[in-house]
Amino acid sequence: MEPAGIRPEGTLASGAGPPHNEGQRRTAGLVLPDPAMEDLPFRDRTEAGRCLSKKLVAYADRNDVIVLALPRGGVPVGYEVAKALRVPLDAFLVRKLGAPGQEELAMGAIAAGGIRVLNDEVVRLLHIPQRVIDSVAAKEAQELARRDRLYRGTRPPPDVKGNTVILVDDGLATGSSMRAAVAALREQAPKRIVVAVPVAAAQTVREFSGEVDELVCCYTPEPFFSVGFWYEDFSQASDHEIRELLDHAARDPASAT
Repeated sequence: MEPAGIRPEGTLASGAGPPHNEGQRRTAGLVLPDPAMEDLPFRDRTEAGRCLSKKLVAYADRNDVIVLALPRGGVPVGYEVAKALRVPLDAFLVRKLGAPGQEELAMGAIAAGGIRVLNDEVVRLLHIPQRVIDSVAAKEAQELARRDRLYRGTRPPPDVKGNTVILVDDGLATGSSMRAAVAALREQAPKRIVVAVPVAAAQTVREFSGEVDELVCCYTPEPFFSVGFWYEDFSQASDHEIRELLDHAARDPASAT
């Protein structure tokens, strides 16, 4: 699914030089980064979300827009985006399927609604049998259901039919989890799907340009290294922190403030 040049989370490219990026430009629903990278590394996900929100101002104060964040790391980013745009926030659950023995390498992902997206290249190169894929998917489905109960409680899932959905994560490496989220969302017939991330691998951004209505990204540094490389604080958000952010946003459906 992704070409071999895309590296999984937590890995470094060999022979990598100083990071650089391209000048900003917009083509066919693709928003590429600013020429300067003074914001990198981001202090934390909160700062990254504030940076990202500046590129999404066209969606502010609209009653047909909802921000859906991918837990866990996408929720603090999405919270800042929803707060700045004054639109509702909710979580959209996706679970990465880690390759056997190399769990940080995504062989695919699953999302709500029984959606499964596989990285065919990884599956083929590692000769991963279907029974192993099914076993990992079943385990991750249990965790997805647990988190859904924990994060959402008694709140119903958001109704996205006919609305514009801004899908937010803290970054894109291979894009497997985001692809699963996009595939699951399409089943719910939104009017428009916008993928928004603070930082991403340039190749993954180019791939996504034809898969969604719009992709918004602050920076695509090259070499990419990993998502976490571009944050000073990339510590894992706890389930409690995620629930608090979502509960706070839910108390005022029109705003995450």
